[in-house]
Amino acid sequence: METPYPKLITPSKTRIGWIGIGIMGSAMVSHIIDAGYLVTVYARDFRKSKDLQTKGARIANSPKELAEMSDVVFTMVGNSNDVRSLLLGDNGVLAGLNPGGVTVDMTSSKPELAREIYAEARRRDYWSVDAPVSGADAGAREGTLAIFAGGDSEIVEWLSPVMKNMGTVTYMGVAGSGQSCKIGNQIAAGSNLVGLAEGIVFAEKAGLDPVKWLEAVKDGAAGSAVMRLFGEMMVKRDYKATGFSEYIVKDLGMAAEAAMPGAALSKQLFSGMVANGDGKLGIQGVISVIRRLNGLP
Repeated sequence: METPYPKLITPSKTRIGWIGIGIMGSAMVSHIIDAGYLVTVYARDFRKSKDLQTKGARIANSPKELAEMSDVVFTMVGNSNDVRSLLLGDNGVLAGLNPGGVTVDMTSSKPELAREIYAEARRRDYWSVDAPVSGADAGAREGTLAIFAGGDSEIVEWLSPVMKNMGTVTYMGVAGSGQSCKIGNQIAAGSNLVGLAEGIVFAEKAGLDPVKWLEAVKDGAAGSAVMRLFGEMMVKRDYKATGFSEYIVKDLGMAAEAAMPGAALSKQLFSGMVANGDGKLGIQGVISVIRRLNGLP
């Protein structure tokens, strides 16, 4: 490798920067702080960072300033436009890193943007990894996320001591591969959510107890992590956000662009949630669309 980087990533030597302290990000960075790393946080709304300050995090006033204070910068934000602005903008992360610095984007974003960021990072003697995650807020809280990594395998391996605090990392290949893996994950998860919602609504319309139906099928072929995470919430009509429905619309939109017909259908149903003003509700709320289509309250 042309650019040297620290041979050992340790709490005492490696400075971590973090951007994105929403539903999942705040829990993820908390694990890193708990592991003893010196962490600096940037948030557009400084009020969101107060709890992390209490835990010992430093606060930066801009993405560039945060990068100047960090060896590795993680981003976990809303969408590709946010990623582009925060990393490639004039006051962004790549404007502030020192040579050999590393960016790790954990946002669900576009593979082509990940490749663009990687190319620009290498031009500036930095390293870039795309590492989106799956596991919802429960996985973030428990440190059990599935992390899909793209970029240089040596850099992903080098990052493993800090990333293991958030979950299990699987190296998928060159830059953009992590994002491609996440899109595939969302295709499968979106279809699972829609199928689960339809199964529950069908059971209810057939006069079955939906809770009993879930119990009956959970260990059969229909059982899944989606059912374990969201089945009970769907039955109880608990649509508290574990991941915003508007975000899965974004992810399935990228899949639909690749001519995946099932993803396009799932996207339509989740888009119905957003159209009903429910974009900030949890993805399990897709059952509300299925219920309305079946004349149920």
